[in-house]
Amino acid sequence: MNVLRSLVFYAGYFLAMLVCGVLFLPPAPLLPLRSRYRLLNLYNHFIIAWFRLVCGVRYEIRGRERLPDGPCVLLANHQCEWETVYLQLLKPPVCTVLKKELLSIPIFGWGLRLLHPIALDRSRPARAMKQVLTQGKRRLEEGLSVLIFPEGTRVAPGQRRRYNKSGAVIACRAGMPVVPVAHNAGERWPGRHWVKRPGRLVLEVGEPIDTVGRSPEEVLAETEAWIEARLAEISEVPRPEAAEAARPRESAAR
Repeated sequence: MNVLRSLVFYAGYFLAMLVCGVLFLPPAPLLPLRSRYRLLNLYNHFIIAWFRLVCGVRYEIRGRERLPDGPCVLLANHQCEWETVYLQLLKPPVCTVLKKELLSIPIFGWGLRLLHPIALDRSRPARAMKQVLTQGKRRLEEGLSVLIFPEGTRVAPGQRRRYNKSGAVIACRAGMPVVPVAHNAGERWPGRHWVKRPGRLVLEVGEPIDTVGRSPEEVLAETEAWIEARLAEISEVPRPEAAEAARPRESAAR
């Protein structure tokens, strides 16, 4: 049953991408940035609704009322494609930090380019970090929020990876709040398998974390602690202990 649901889902997924590419991409560059977001995000709205309808997923979105009125840095755990789609809708317009290879995908990547993302070359980490800090601060000053996945890559449910502090650095330099986001989307939309799974998908938005007068390390530690605590509550897959998660880092350091 899950295989059939997933086949139907992907049929609609690619058809929607094609239709939106034909109808929305040509006029999008002519629109102001905020109007461009509203137009291109119609695709995101469809994918989120289609996934729920076809794959038997029940959404439980908590804490949207906690989002600040002004721009902020959204820091979320990264398990699969679902959160990259949904978080574009959480506080638009939002600038996403992503790998530049995504911009080469036909139709999908062309649409991404029009939304002013921060596209990184991960083969050049020093340059990528400088790019994130410079462009991220600029986007916040322009009134856009910035979305960063501090784990840097998809992390399967039940696993843990060290958080990168670039998002906290951007927020501290700009004096903007950090908003932590936790979810269990990878349990419904596996990151490395195409078959989707029915059940409850929970996403929770935390209280904004003030950055004024605080160090990035302090802000990141508070963010990570909140996300991990929420994941322990909402995840069906048990979370690893912090000591176990730290062990690979210690081994690598040696």
